[in-house]
Amino acid sequence: MKTLVLKLCGPWQAWGTDSRFTYRNTANAPSKSGIIGMLAAAQGRRRTDPIEDLVDLSFGVRVDQPGHVERDFQTARSLDGRKPMPLTTRYYLADARFVVALSGEDQVISGLATSVRSPKFPIYLGRRSCPPAEPILVGVRNATVAEVLGGDDSSILEPWIAAKWWLKKQRSRVNVSIIRDAEPTDEWHETVSDSPVSFNPEHRKYSLRPVVHTTKEFVNQWARSANTAHDPMGWW
Repeated sequence: MKTLVLKLCGPWQAWGTDSRFTYRNTANAPSKSGIIGMLAAAQGRRRTDPIEDLVDLSFGVRVDQPGHVERDFQTARSLDGRKPMPLTTRYYLADARFVVALSGEDQVISGLATSVRSPKFPIYLGRRSCPPAEPILVGVRNATVAEVLGGDDSSILEPWIAAKWWLKKQRSRVNVSIIRDAEPTDEWHETVSDSPVSFNPEHRKYSLRPVVHTTKEFVNQWARSANTAHDPMGWW
């Protein structure tokens, strides 16, 4: 069993899980449905094509740089300018960086890596207005999702990909969040409704999946030292 590793970096990302009509929100991390949709597009699948083989993949994401939420209020009119279109409010994640891992059968993972390297349809980070700023394929690893995202073995653990400018604002040690599919041995988990059953526009359907939340501590070599020779209260 192998694991596909992706990095998602861009000025904007959007991973909606319960958006409706003119209100489009975003989760704080990539959803499984969003990543599977992206991979299906890379393979050239249509929305009506089956996706069971992708849904069965074990999924996890590490929030290397959480970013912040931006609100975009949109107005539009018809091409002739006479008819106003519905007003929409959309939320995006700005300056976020994630490491995503998907584990499954060797043949499936190898095929996905090939498709991501040369996608049939353009790849977006949740919405068409959110193209990636860098190539998203990191590689294929002989390890589990948990080992890739938060393992103790440095030869397996994927490096931290937070930007240098962001690291300079953080402490010397930073705990990053990891969200992954729950395994049978996991005692604590919650359920989220982002496992796609069908992307068909006429009857889109999602199911629940159990997830676990963990953290991984990284040493930040770019942190500014908290020690200083200046004592602001020394004049007392």
